[in-house]
Amino acid sequence: MNVNLDTLKGEVLAYLGSEGFVVFHGYSRLADTDSFASWDVGRHPDFRRFLEAAKKAGATLIVYHERVFSRPLLEETADRVEATNLTGEERRSLDRRLREFRAYEGFTCALELSFDYQGRVYLFHLSADWHEDYLDLMDEIEAATEEEAEEDESLGGYFSSN
Repeated sequence: MNVNLDTLKGEVLAYLGSEGFVVFHGYSRLADTDSFASWDVGRHPDFRRFLEAAKKAGATLIVYHERVFSRPLLEETADRVEATNLTGEERRSLDRRLREFRAYEGFTCALELSFDYQGRVYLFHLSADWHEDYLDLMDEIEAATEEEAEEDESLGGYFSSN
């Protein structure tokens, strides 16, 4: 979904205030619980419908989280690329793709709204398209790192430590 989250976050916060919700600025709840239900933002992208459902369920407090794409995140990813045993060309290709994401530094990359109802977290999560591309790149780097670790482990039985 191609949406400008920097613009949308202002709309979300204004709407929350106009509808009388209490806004709790918290951390992402995606990893906090096994018991959550995600809103289908693909077919129902309007955050207002999610908040209407929250209100009908009796929720008055909404946990609001925004994630900003930052230089330290890019630097950490570059360090991960350097730590791999990929060939020079493979590493240069990843570095080149990673540099393209510098243009997004300071932009909002993810927006999350959530509320609790009967022991379950209900979650509305939007991520910028370019951030999804970045996450795909991270997956590639992680896969390369895992393959290297598996190769290293497979050699373990062939050499004596004596």
